Amino acid sequence: MRLIVGLGNPDPEYQWTPHNLGFMAVDELANRGGIRVSRPEGKALVGRGKLAGEEILLAKPQTYMNLSGMSVRELLEKYQLTTEDLLVMWDEAQLPLGTIRISGEGSAGSHNGAKSVIGSLGTPVFTRLRLGCAPEHEVSSRKEYVLRPMRKAELEIASEMISEAADAVGVILAEGIDAAMNRYNGRKEPPLDEGAGIT
Repeated sequence: MRLIVGLGNPDPEYQWTPHNLGFMAVDELANRGGIRVSRPEGKALVGRGKLAGEEILLAKPQTYMNLSGMSVRELLEKYQLTTEDLLVMWDEAQLPLGTIRISGEGSAGSHNGAKSVIGSLGTPVFTRLRLGCAPEHEVSSRKEYVLRPMRKAELEIASEMISEAADAVGVILAEGIDAAMNRYNGRKEPPLDEGAGIT
């Protein structure tokens, strides 16, 4: 079984913010697999089912972003899984909106959720899929930017990116991470329409 975790914040006001792209990606996978991610377990909402012929456990930690690792560790222990069975998805403000990146290890950068996961697991070696959300223009506060609701034009690009991310997860499950990296890393989405960026 594979544990697939999307990082985000549970409160409704964060639902459509860049910082919740991980939750949105889990919701897309749940829709595709007919999985209900609603059972409280391991400080998360979880749902179990199949995708790309593989048994999966989808999870959305409810601990808030900076404690996400507690939930990931609890779920791995409960289901007797290792970090080799783990896939974590989170927003990445260093990547252009619409761009995904898949890797098998790496630093957390400035992402508090990723820092928590790496700290709780004691290793940076696990599959991660990062969802680009960099602002189109310079912003005064990166924190405020990722915690404010996305505009319509941004949501449209994010929706396409999340669909692509779900496709990529299917490839990871069916063919492995190398195949997914070769197929999806390096793809570029068009920039936001002029005038639709961050002000």
